[in-house]
Amino acid sequence: MDEQPESALTVHRAAERYRSEPGPGIETRHAFSFSGHYDPGNTHFGALLACNEETLAVGAGFGPHRHRDTEIVTWVVEGALAHRDDRGHAGVVRPGRVQYLSAGSGVEHSEGNIGGAREPVRFLQFWLQPDALGGEPGYGTRTVPDGDTVLAAAGQLRRADAALHLLRAEPHRPLPPLPAAPYRYLHVVRGGLGFRTRSGPRGVGRELEPGDSLRITGDAGPQQPVAGPDGVEALLWEMHSPLRYG
Repeated sequence: MDEQPESALTVHRAAERYRSEPGPGIETRHAFSFSGHYDPGNTHFGALLACNEETLAVGAGFGPHRHRDTEIVTWVVEGALAHRDDRGHAGVVRPGRVQYLSAGSGVEHSEGNIGGAREPVRFLQFWLQPDALGGEPGYGTRTVPDGDTVLAAAGQLRRADAALHLLRAEPHRPLPPLPAAPYRYLHVVRGGLGFRTRSGPRGVGRELEPGDSLRITGDAGPQQPVAGPDGVEALLWEMHSPLRYG
């Protein structure tokens, strides 16, 4: 059985992310140690290996490159993202759809701003460790209907104890209840939210804006989270175990 983490809640601001330009017209902001940004104290959280905020200018994109043994989940914020891989999969992802790529034993893919675009495409991409290495790569996209809070759950991810939830709330309304888990990672996509670090008069009020995130372990959690004046859209990873080694 995995050892349970100590209870903690930490805020990570958008401006604190590592910034890189891996190619012409590409800007990436990394939440964790990644590529040339090595930080031994910030390599992952729970089973989450990466949370990258990507912006691709018109005509820009990542050429063919290879992944293996990683679950890759993509959420488009603005614009349209084109995907193609060497397993014969191709698709276009727009806001309101989620894309899932299980690299398994190995897959080569490319992704870029859609042909003919007149605006950049902005998207979030999460990398998650799978339960088992190898296996046949898989791919899919799915529209997320209004009121549907789960983007990728155990039936879609090759990580049986993790799920990704979509949280939305109208201006000044409370957020839906957060699922309980030893590891929770919340990323604000649009709008903002306010909360208290603990209940009662000793709790400190905090606010989150787009790109800000919360890392929550154990029994800690934001108290009375409420959407800001523009409402809120957030993504939350529920994870019941950390990285597994060996």
